Amino acid sequence: MLFAVVLRAHAGTLNERVARRLHWQYPEDVKPVAEYWLQMDEPSVFAVVEADSYAALMALRTDWDDLFDVEVSPVITGEEGLEMLREMGPS
Repeated sequence: MLFAVVLRAHAGTLNERVARRLHWQYPEDVKPVAEYWLQMDEPSVFAVVEADSYAALMALRTDWDDLFDVEVSPVITGEEGLEMLREMGPS
């Protein structure tokens, strides 16, 4: 399953965030698909990851929740969404 991970930085934590990210690796059961560092504070980071369950993402959340507000949501690709619409047929 694909998940969107949105991180909103806590104020005054830039140095800690940079130092941690230089050494941090995604949890073993979480495969990064894309990671974007936005040039704004809200949100600061947007990532798309693949995991078999939401439970696999708990380590990611706990690794960063002292420096970011972390939101995780299941997502589908645009292609998957369009295919669903085609299967549903015209309304």
